[in-house]
Amino acid sequence: MKDAPTARPEPTTTDAPDRFADLEAILDAQGPAPALDRLIERLDADHDYRLLLDALLLKARHELGLPLIQVGKYADLPEDRRTQFEDRYIEAIRRVGSRFLEAGDVPTAWAYYRAIGETGPVAAALETSQAPDDPEKLGPWIEIAFHQGANPKRGFELILEHYGACSAITSLEQLGPIDPAVRSACVDRLIRHIHAQLAANIRADVAQRGQPKSPENASIANLIVGRDWLFSDESYHIDVSHLTSTVRSSLQVDDPDTLDMAIDLAEYGRRLSPRLQYDGGPPFEKTFEDHYVYLRAIRGHDPDAAVAHFRAKLPTPEADGGDLESTIPAQVLVNLLARLNRQDEAIDVAAEHLANVPDSMLACPPLAELCQRSGRLDRLAAAARSMNHPVHFLAARIQSRNKPQDPTGVSNFRPVET
Repeated sequence: MKDAPTARPEPTTTDAPDRFADLEAILDAQGPAPALDRLIERLDADHDYRLLLDALLLKARHELGLPLIQVGKYADLPEDRRTQFEDRYIEAIRRVGSRFLEAGDVPTAWAYYRAIGETGPVAAALETSQAPDDPEKLGPWIEIAFHQGANPKRGFELILEHYGACSAITSLEQLGPIDPAVRSACVDRLIRHIHAQLAANIRADVAQRGQPKSPENASIANLIVGRDWLFSDESYHIDVSHLTSTVRSSLQVDDPDTLDMAIDLAEYGRRLSPRLQYDGGPPFEKTFEDHYVYLRAIRGHDPDAAVAHFRAKLPTPEADGGDLESTIPAQVLVNLLARLNRQDEAIDVAAEHLANVPDSMLACPPLAELCQRSGRLDRLAAAARSMNHPVHFLAARIQSRNKPQDPTGVSNFRPVET
């Protein structure tokens, strides 16, 4: 249990004598409990929430028979009393935190909820509340939401909205390990932002040249078809580094509409002058072209050609450097095959190229998971023999003898980001 914030606001002294007299009168006439209730009621009404926490804890100590002025550590209390007080402490923190949320003070509320390890209320408030326009107040919101993890998706949206794509991309690249679903949601938002910006810029260029307008719902591919002059003299309509980073991140999304937008972006990028295109690492040496092939396959366009395209990029035994980086083409192909539901082929590639790579180092489903998900435990047992992996062998043999289990376990792999 972390300590709650202890900062105090400037005391209100307007009617201090009357307040104290009132409390003392209630104490003399009715006793401590009504006086404490009166104090809590007044502090709540006056929005003095920091002192409200102290009053709630004072009431808890009184009702539990603890010293009203704490001396020493709570850890020194008898276990039953300590547990009771901790429960009351958490209850008080929740009440005070909720008051700050109601007042729109998300940063202060976060300090209270974080003290008890609860992020849900602040995450929900960040999702539904209007962010402040004042940069000095907006900064703490973004720090709490994105960098401290209260609601990374909302924090990323605020960065994108207020500071632009460059800051958003940098923040996303610097973000440590997070739930893949959260990272995917951030990339989804980035793709939509870049797509809308690029489409608007292309339309503006077309209009400026006096050319016929395209339908409002036209894709970027339709906006540029037959208009090679859009790319003449090494022209471009959006920061190419932003476009490149967005396309490279697009492998992490699953939403069909967003994938179509990513294909749009890759289609635009591959039409740029070669001097404007960034080279990538294997198997995405031609960043836009290779991502275009991969993303279209996921959406059901020419999957066989895409598999052949990336299979041709697998290193030969002679060219295999034996390091983790040299396995990235195989990991990309395994991801592609898995997303195409071609599990047997994915198992073949993983068994041949990734069998000796530790699962923790993979950015694709490991061999054991592929076999489990496809129900091919015989393949796992056979591979385990050649890998000299008795754990996988025995797991496969035992499970194959038991009642069949649901092979669709949740995967924790991360798509390869180039």
